[in-house]
Amino acid sequence: MSYLQTVPPHDIEAHLTEHDKKSILRFITCGSVDDGKSTLIGRLLYDAKLIFEDQLANLGRVGAANGKEIDLALLLDGLEAEREQRITIDVAYRYFATSKRKFIVADTPGHEEYTRNMVTGASTADLAIILIDSRRGILQQTRRHSYIASMLGIRHVVVAVNKIDLVDFRQLVFDEMVADYMVFAKELGFASIQPIPISARFGDNVISASQNTPWYTGPALLEYLETVQLDPPVEERPFRFPVQLAMRPNADFRGYAGQVASGRISVGDPVVVANSGQRSSVKAIVTFDGSLAAAAEGEAVTLVLSDEVDASRGNMLVAPSSRPFVADQFQAHVIWFGANPMLPGRRYILRTETDSVSATVTALKHQVNINSFAREAAKSLQMNEVGVCNISTQAPIAFDAYKDNRSTGNFILVDRATNATVGAGMIDFPLRRADNVHWQVTDVNKGARAATKSQRPGVLWFTGLSGSGKSTIANALDRLLHARGKHTYMLDGDNVRHGLNRDLGFTEADRVENIRRVAEVAKLMADAGLIVLVSLISPFRDERRMARELMEEDEFIEIFVDTPLDECARRDPKGLYEKAFAGKIANFTGVSSPYEVPESPELRLETVGHEPAALALKIEQFLERRMEEK
Repeated sequence: MSYLQTVPPHDIEAHLTEHDKKSILRFITCGSVDDGKSTLIGRLLYDAKLIFEDQLANLGRVGAANGKEIDLALLLDGLEAEREQRITIDVAYRYFATSKRKFIVADTPGHEEYTRNMVTGASTADLAIILIDSRRGILQQTRRHSYIASMLGIRHVVVAVNKIDLVDFRQLVFDEMVADYMVFAKELGFASIQPIPISARFGDNVISASQNTPWYTGPALLEYLETVQLDPPVEERPFRFPVQLAMRPNADFRGYAGQVASGRISVGDPVVVANSGQRSSVKAIVTFDGSLAAAAEGEAVTLVLSDEVDASRGNMLVAPSSRPFVADQFQAHVIWFGANPMLPGRRYILRTETDSVSATVTALKHQVNINSFAREAAKSLQMNEVGVCNISTQAPIAFDAYKDNRSTGNFILVDRATNATVGAGMIDFPLRRADNVHWQVTDVNKGARAATKSQRPGVLWFTGLSGSGKSTIANALDRLLHARGKHTYMLDGDNVRHGLNRDLGFTEADRVENIRRVAEVAKLMADAGLIVLVSLISPFRDERRMARELMEEDEFIEIFVDTPLDECARRDPKGLYEKAFAGKIANFTGVSSPYEVPESPELRLETVGHEPAALALKIEQFLERRMEEK
């Protein structure tokens, strides 16, 4: 039986009106594996008579087929893989209501590999129920989920010490668990922490007080959820309206569609386009059901402005008296999801609610130890690790600090090659240098410098395995171009490590930074009008792509020096392969570290059976054809 079935038919309309007036509590269940998260929500719905008869009948059939009693966890674990493995994988949402409040609950997975799904559920929650198995105590995943909940702005926590029946309802066990949790949670800044001893399987202290715990005098779980006081009304926050779509169905209408992220807007109110600073006012607020006089957080509307302004998807309309930050550099807390580590210097796609821009993690300031919450030095973030990073975007974006506005202060990081979400971030603050540092425009530009040299500047990027012949061919080309009167400079991988990059080693993180620095230098040299020859192993596609994107269109030429590994090892001009195969050199490309073959290089040079001078001549001929086409 559902809650609606208890309402007399003649009172339905009045009930629905009253139902709309109820406050909404969004909460999640989280904790470690097998702490009973799904069972708890199933028990809560079952005992509160909030399960429909067909759902209950289906649970009975599943239980009978397995020769077991009704498994309430199956109300939430609906995926076939979840039922087979008896674990939660995806986030499961349930919507229900009591006579006092409406609820949206997200049942999140406890397995470490599905932490990203827990973050998804927690990103919109007001409260978290942290489950602790009374037999196992506080585990690493308990700490991780508590820290993530705090970082995502959740202010209220219920510490549900579950399976209290399996320790004979002993108060000492409960008190010890709560004391341990309070010690490490005192640094997390929760506004309230409510400990409750429960048995999700049998319903003790779930919707009403249990006779098995006479020593516990606090509220039952449902009673607490119905009465917990949340944060102040959202309308007190500044108006934010990320534009999702500029609508122009005809010449007489132009509107900006989106959802009010925070605050409130009325017809006649002034607004500003955050990125450009253009001012206007709201002429009309349009919806499918008609025009409105005002709109508040969460409402999907189309705003019609009094003036023509330049605002498209990715822009944000805001209150003039309280603008967001607009910057291309900021500090953020990042939770890493990717199987491959997060590396400073590598480029990703950064996506906010409506904007998408290329971004680079310029620095990993520290990693957070989940057990002690201590700040630790690190060069990369592995899967499910949390760190504080400096991030630089290719173009300025509008944002608020996450602590001030969860909607406009969050972002995700997307892998450029796979389009997979590899990280989630919460912005702390803009970096001041983003406002203070501006590009100085000079009178003599790249075109003028190149004209005096009678050449077209460019960057020739030689990539390939160690011993493939990159530097030999680049050097032969350098001599050839110099003889033709061209102005060139060669950046060799070994040479730059004697000065510019002498502080870098050969870990994946250091390799990324090595390439980033060389690419920036090559860009400056091309701006000087030079033809720059770069000879680097540069094993990763992402970094070669990053170097290409730094340059102007058609200015970057990727040259893949294609020499088989066995031939490189046979040549072994520096004796490195012999050491690498003997295990004396770590992270050696092609042996103990991967080389990602270019997918679409401008030139592919097969060196076996060809002399370096002939290959250099082939490159020169390619450059001459490009000049003629231009």
